[in-house]
Amino acid sequence: MTSASPPWFTERVPLGRSGATVSRIGLGTAPLAGLFSAVGDEQATATLDAAWAAGVRYFDTAPHYGAGLAERRLGSFLADTGRPRAAFTVSTKVGRLLVPGDAALGDEAFHGERGLVRVRDYSAEGVYRSLAESLERSGLEAFDTVLIHDPDDHWEEAVTGAYPALARLRDQGAVRAIGAGMNQTAMLTRFVTETDLDCVLVAGRYSLLDRSAADALLPLCAEREVGVLVGGVFNSGILADPSPGATYDYAPAPDEVLRRARSLAERCAAHGVPLAAAALQFPLRHPAVTGVVLGARSPLEVTENIAHATAEIPAELWAELDALAAGARP
Repeated sequence: MTSASPPWFTERVPLGRSGATVSRIGLGTAPLAGLFSAVGDEQATATLDAAWAAGVRYFDTAPHYGAGLAERRLGSFLADTGRPRAAFTVSTKVGRLLVPGDAALGDEAFHGERGLVRVRDYSAEGVYRSLAESLERSGLEAFDTVLIHDPDDHWEEAVTGAYPALARLRDQGAVRAIGAGMNQTAMLTRFVTETDLDCVLVAGRYSLLDRSAADALLPLCAEREVGVLVGGVFNSGILADPSPGATYDYAPAPDEVLRRARSLAERCAAHGVPLAAAALQFPLRHPAVTGVVLGARSPLEVTENIAHATAEIPAELWAELDALAAGARP
């Protein structure tokens, strides 16, 4: 009797041309640090346990998430002696330093650590300080991947300060892969064009509702062998549940977007497929996409994500969803 093969999403795949690898599904730790509402220590640990038990071996975090709380909780979990360092991959980010200050509960949508505020800093010195503090918070000896986080209004400092600093750390072997993580495609495309990144993390711009990353970013990444991680596959909620009051890009969904999401849900239902399952699996159909990063705030959400990842989706449904998307493009 042969044992069952591991689920497809546990496969470790190279991240671009770098020496880093990721599981095809990664866990995003923002929800575990109190995104929108507080999460207790026990629930956070149980969620990480559930992801690990399911075979997830890539974890994405950042100082921004809960003002350091995500890095602290993830590091504490990974410090367990039953989780050897070679068995998992961790990415963190630079661009926001944490300094003492009077932050209100719910500051920048997080209900995390108090007494710290975020200060944007994309300088080389800021990168080195940020990484040193992230290592101290997490207890890790090194991060596999480091991403420049949301430099939307800071291109010059990011490309002349943060990027060269990360490139030096990569050359020295201190990190294995470097990249940028953003909610837009234009600047990520510019990064891939003008620098030597190993990967990008694009959130919300390659989904059933917004395929804009496929216009320029994904083909360019494929051409240059840059790894692509896709976050925000549910567009902040609407593609998990397009009911009244659903959010799209962290704001109430416009009527037209809600109508489109419901049309997608109807086509999925006709094939007996949850909309969330199609939303989760959609990015991985593109050959340039390395993996998806899914947030979760409870073991139940991890279980639901795994169920959606393993759901069977017929080719006929993909064809119908592609046709709906083509009809929605200007």
